[in-house]
Amino acid sequence: MTRPAYRPFSFFGGKGGTGKTTCAAARALALSEEGIKTLVVSTDPAHSLADAFDLSIGEEIGQIAPNLWAIEIDAETEAQKYMKGIQEKMLHIVSPVIVDEIKRQIEIAYSSPGAEEAAIFDKFIELMEQLNSPYEAIVFDTAPTGHTLRLLTLPEILGAWLDHLLEKRARAVELMSMVAKYDREVRQKLESDPITDILGKRKAKFETARRILTDPALCAFYFVLNAEKLPILETERAVRLLTKYGIPIGGILVNRVIPEGAGDFLEKHRLAQQGYLRQIRETFASLPVTEIPFLETDIRGINELDKITGLLKNL
Repeated sequence: MTRPAYRPFSFFGGKGGTGKTTCAAARALALSEEGIKTLVVSTDPAHSLADAFDLSIGEEIGQIAPNLWAIEIDAETEAQKYMKGIQEKMLHIVSPVIVDEIKRQIEIAYSSPGAEEAAIFDKFIELMEQLNSPYEAIVFDTAPTGHTLRLLTLPEILGAWLDHLLEKRARAVELMSMVAKYDREVRQKLESDPITDILGKRKAKFETARRILTDPALCAFYFVLNAEKLPILETERAVRLLTKYGIPIGGILVNRVIPEGAGDFLEKHRLAQQGYLRQIRETFASLPVTEIPFLETDIRGINELDKITGLLKNL
């Protein structure tokens, strides 16, 4: 069987409650049913991936169907691991005199804005590095739009920050090298500067992530929205921001579209939706728009997800 073309990394996001988890789950299931080894990852603090599949999904990767694995990442747990890793690295290279101060600063950093995003992004990179070993595709069910935008723009923002830190460290090493002429111990330390090494590795990781996230052959972001005014406005802003950072947009998924013949009670709402659907097609004219019908019951479990996998096979 010839496999269809697909992007190894796909992200599903949008305003909370629009059905992005259902779409991410259905896309992952569609890939797995094509024989593609697929990992579906939830980074949404209000995890509902387990509800979508009607299966138990935890913080460790587990197989939930043929060719399909899943994990729900806990941001707080990942932030604790992230800060602990930083602390272990720093305590090995700083003077014992400032150890307590380093610990205090790390505790402050743990509770600061952005700590969880940085930790989740590290987890993203860790999972991305598992492509083809063993997963052939990874589908991300992301947090609501604002959190996701901060997350996906980290490589650009922190990449510049790391460049600045490396420049400052290079100047510090240059000054220390003057002392090293007269101090053999300092000279030996400078030959393999651990701080430069740590910063360099972090920079390389962010460059790898940036390369993947901006390559339309490898990655795409899909926005899930309902045919309503506020989701359209939010999605329009988000598309502009991701485009600014070079992240390819794979398409727009309009969920819960009321079909004709749904009954008099829903007819007025259906007609209003038609106006918003026209607005969506005009606003996002350069992007593929997929309509997902409003079903009679909530989607829960693989059999229910299969009702919409056909619509998401060719993303």
